[in-house]
Amino acid sequence: MNTSQFQKKLLGLQENMMNFALMLTTNREEAQDLLQETTLKVLDNQEKFVDNINFKGWVLTVMRNLFINNYRRIVRNQTIIDSSANLYNLQNLNDSGFGSPEQLYNIQEINKAIGMLSKDLKVPFSMFLLGYKYHEIAKKLDLPLGTVKSRIFFARQELQTRLKDFRYKGSNIKE
Repeated sequence: MNTSQFQKKLLGLQENMMNFALMLTTNREEAQDLLQETTLKVLDNQEKFVDNINFKGWVLTVMRNLFINNYRRIVRNQTIIDSSANLYNLQNLNDSGFGSPEQLYNIQEINKAIGMLSKDLKVPFSMFLLGYKYHEIAKKLDLPLGTVKSRIFFARQELQTRLKDFRYKGSNIKE
């Protein structure tokens, strides 16, 4: 296909391309921008078109890929990652959750029970409580993943046994 035939086919598809662009963007101005960008991209890459391929499908695929790439670029630019250690901006509630002496006593009893665990159980369990994922704990302690999961499970069982007579004062937890 020569250049003039290629351009005539592309001009003949402008209405179909506009409809497809409207379907993708749901905004007339953005659709016109996408149509223009696609037309330029297709003209720039005319030599990549193979005659025995569906021309309309090829052009609409170019348009769809441009739309996806533009969308990803917008999302990436709008993502804000705050790596600062400034905790001033966090919405911090004044209520710590440890309002009454009974609640504070309950936390101390739980911490004491955790402290009585064997080192093999206490270290992975404490890391888990701090928010580490199983695979992170396994990597840091140089243990198999299954071992880490088992130790955390056994730590929970042991804590349940030690704290079975202990009641959470002021809570609605039922056994």
